[in-house]
Amino acid sequence: MRGAVSDTGPQEGRKRVGPKPVVRVAILTVSDGVSEGWREDTSGDRIESWARERGYEIAARQVVPDEVDGIVSALRAWADHGAADLAVTTGGTGIAERDVTPEATAAVLERTIPGIAEWIRASGLDKTPYAALGRAAAGIRARTLIVNLPGSPAGVADGLEVLSRVVDHAVELLRGEACHGQGPEGV
Repeated sequence: MRGAVSDTGPQEGRKRVGPKPVVRVAILTVSDGVSEGWREDTSGDRIESWARERGYEIAARQVVPDEVDGIVSALRAWADHGAADLAVTTGGTGIAERDVTPEATAAVLERTIPGIAEWIRASGLDKTPYAALGRAAAGIRARTLIVNLPGSPAGVADGLEVLSRVVDHAVELLRGEACHGQGPEGV
């Protein structure tokens, strides 16, 4: 059993019965260099390690070049087919001409969650002023939380630190297993 919620009436009275469901994570590396084979996917590797350390399942992992169509296709497929609870992209969030991940993500999202992207940027600013140049987005499509992280390993580490604080509760909300006020901080 992946986990169950007792049917005790309104959502405020719901309590989990059984083990907590595993969060399914899809990782999308957006990089011309990685897709062409001349750069290692250290950021994607870092995301996978983080997910495994947290006991999450790797539902999918893919590399695409810095092109809107490939990014959109992967994110839509994962969300629309219910393959992932969390889809994390790495790369393509800066201001270079080929950095198109935020635009591709915006085309996919049904609802935005600007607070996550803002928090990730703010976290990075403690370490480098270049975090201010990040344009990452975050939001929801269907029941999938989609978050853009930078391509640099340091930027990924900052983003994962932020995600570690909110992802479990966000996934529970998207699954209908929790309501506001049931998170660890009463959120």
